[in-house]
Amino acid sequence: MDRGSLQIVLFALLSVLLISGCQSGNILGVFTSLSPSHLIIHMSMAKVLAENGHNVTVVTVLKPSVNHKDITVVQVPLSEEDNKKMSAMIAQFASQDHSNMFISMFRSLRRLQFMMVQMRAIMKDQRVKDLYENKDNKFDLVILGYFLNTYQLGIAHKLKAPVVIAATMPPNELFKGVVGNPSAASFVPAMNMAVERGETMTFVQRIQNFLTNIVIEVFLGILENNNANTYKEIYGDDPTMPAFGELGKNVSLTFFISYALSEGPIRPNVPSVIEVGGIQIKDKPNPLPKQIAEFLSKADNGAILLSLGSNVKSSYLKSDTNNKIFNVLSKLKQRIIWKWEDLDNTPGKSENILYSKWLPQDDILAHPNITLFITHAGKGGITEAQYHGKPMLALPIFGDQPSNALKMVKDGFGLSLSLLTLEEEPFKESLTELLENPQYKHKVKTFSALYRDRPISARESVLYWCEYVMRHHGAPHLQSPLLKMNYIEANNLDVLALFVTIIIVVIYISKFVLTAIVRKLKGKPKNTDKTKKH
Repeated sequence: MDRGSLQIVLFALLSVLLISGCQSGNILGVFTSLSPSHLIIHMSMAKVLAENGHNVTVVTVLKPSVNHKDITVVQVPLSEEDNKKMSAMIAQFASQDHSNMFISMFRSLRRLQFMMVQMRAIMKDQRVKDLYENKDNKFDLVILGYFLNTYQLGIAHKLKAPVVIAATMPPNELFKGVVGNPSAASFVPAMNMAVERGETMTFVQRIQNFLTNIVIEVFLGILENNNANTYKEIYGDDPTMPAFGELGKNVSLTFFISYALSEGPIRPNVPSVIEVGGIQIKDKPNPLPKQIAEFLSKADNGAILLSLGSNVKSSYLKSDTNNKIFNVLSKLKQRIIWKWEDLDNTPGKSENILYSKWLPQDDILAHPNITLFITHAGKGGITEAQYHGKPMLALPIFGDQPSNALKMVKDGFGLSLSLLTLEEEPFKESLTELLENPQYKHKVKTFSALYRDRPISARESVLYWCEYVMRHHGAPHLQSPLLKMNYIEANNLDVLALFVTIIIVVIYISKFVLTAIVRKLKGKPKNTDKTKKH
């Protein structure tokens, strides 16, 4: 029996053992993010559970592109007007320079506020309320798709069910209130910091990291204050609900889409942190749509996948930028698959270019004829390219994309260009370098082998830990003690205050005693000749 067959048999046996230890459970997923890429991550977790015999119900705003016949979807869609507002904000955002994270954060406040309003409205929707107001509904576990929405943890209290969090980013300071990871700003880079794997931050980078963490703390404080008000607005009349500050204490564990053992950064994680980077990647790729499969099969010189993600449509870019991209790509000997939504209005026609509204990105990247991925540097896309060992040309737009692109370049997996200032010649030169220099392919292939080498896969981790929480009706024993401590206790400020007080008292007493001794010595009569004679 070969290694692949043995792994399949072992996984089947593991699945049987796990299911026998935890009968089919009723699981609720609350996935209210307005980002399609976030929903792909969340639904990939739900799909694993449904495939293994659990009854899964999910609340979403968007229509899921990842689904399963045994998942019940409760969709609370945006109105047509709100959809237009959202598209207009993303289009405006895509036209701005976001290389500076601090400026980008302030620019994103309007969009963030819009998303918060929509996510709050979803929790007030009667379709969602029916999930806990209908006493016939029983859930053994709640999975909350986390995107700055701590107040939504309240639904788990309503259902009297344990809750796990599904995060769409690596562990960071934004999760302090629900994870309780120790702060490690001196050696763990913040979200906007790109440090090569295995390297430490320079003195200047540590200063930048320190300031970034302060900004995040302030931002998080403002956000959590708004979340507390929203929590009170939704659940305020219910005396059985805990205080907002207590919500994090019901979180059993948190899934993060990272895998620090291979991609870094190395940081101290508490037991309730479970890393499932690559959860959206299939163990075996699905068959490609016929048109795409035939197109790739004829790519004798290789093929390039171009996709700028699920949030930004190609039409949001300047027509001049799209024309420059087309002019370069249409002259290549490689075949191009280009994600393009408006097929009636493309930049041009070329025999080597196939436009498509929707692309099964993971399945395409798994194809052996794909030699390069032109990406917006979203976390999901970079993870998939790394997993399949494909070099990348990043064209980051906003959010974490600039820092993702910078880290990818530092790791040697590709190059990065500014989409806003893209010119044909640098674009062509970058493509030529990536296609003809084998070092990029070698480095990302080497990393791919490291990334895949795990004691248990991301899918197996999600299944095991969700069933673990259901078997034990929660996992408070995994929680960090920091969740039960206030800021003063967590940072030993009270202990420091005691020692400082003791030192001050000792210094004061010492000074008092020394002063008394000096005065006594000064007041003592001096020996005279007369006394000497006696």
